[in-house]
Amino acid sequence: MAASSSVLREREWLNVGGIERWASLAAGAGLLMAALSRRKPSSALGAVAGSALLFRGVTGHCPVNARIGRNTASQRTQVALGGSGGVHVKDSVTIDRPVDELFAFWRNFENLPRFMEHLEAVTATSPDRSHWVARAPAGMRVEWDAEIINEVGNQVIGWRSLPGSDVTSAGSVNFDDAGPGRGTRITVHLQYGPPAGKLGALFAKLFGEEPSQQIHEDLRRLKRLLETGEVPTTEGQPSGRPAGLSRGMLALRRKRQKRSPAATMVNAKPRRSA
Repeated sequence: MAASSSVLREREWLNVGGIERWASLAAGAGLLMAALSRRKPSSALGAVAGSALLFRGVTGHCPVNARIGRNTASQRTQVALGGSGGVHVKDSVTIDRPVDELFAFWRNFENLPRFMEHLEAVTATSPDRSHWVARAPAGMRVEWDAEIINEVGNQVIGWRSLPGSDVTSAGSVNFDDAGPGRGTRITVHLQYGPPAGKLGALFAKLFGEEPSQQIHEDLRRLKRLLETGEVPTTEGQPSGRPAGLSRGMLALRRKRQKRSPAATMVNAKPRRSA
């Protein structure tokens, strides 16, 4: 848990993108070298500016960006999802649960196979990396490793497959307040680049002809799971058994129940935090 918190703090600290960091390093080094070579009182300003740019490039943090809420490091997710090839889907759903509960549930990628039908398992291998296994026809499997590339607490999680994976994939999920008493709206954006050859044909069968419908059904199952504890198996039919929430989810609910007796009701609207 401590390692995961440390990784999250590091990502929230980073607010300068890769290109800007390299540019800052080059400009900072140039200014600092010029200031030191002149050795004049007027060069002090150049030395300060050069040092600030070097700090920006080395650490990936800009105090000015932090003050105005600008984060170019988060553009890594946009780049990863920027292509038009392969399977490319985006969908949203509003869930009557607080944003911190939904964020905690999704942040544990091992929960994803509980509502995404094509996934067999996701196993965390480090605080920001995981191994994914997808079901394929004829009992076969497609596997790949992924890393988190963008994370802002209770706002967004972005990930992509690691280089060398059989499947090139990227995804993001955004969490937004749906309004007073309406819960949280989550928007999921997924892209998969199918591999070549026979594996590519298998990939096409795996995701079907209507990937947008598949993710829509996945989000419907997620909504049912988090609001009622059940997962529907067919359209309009619940599984008839509780799906079982994760320990983290149960802990969050117990905490709210202690704060507010109304939270013990299934359909009670939890008090939203700012």
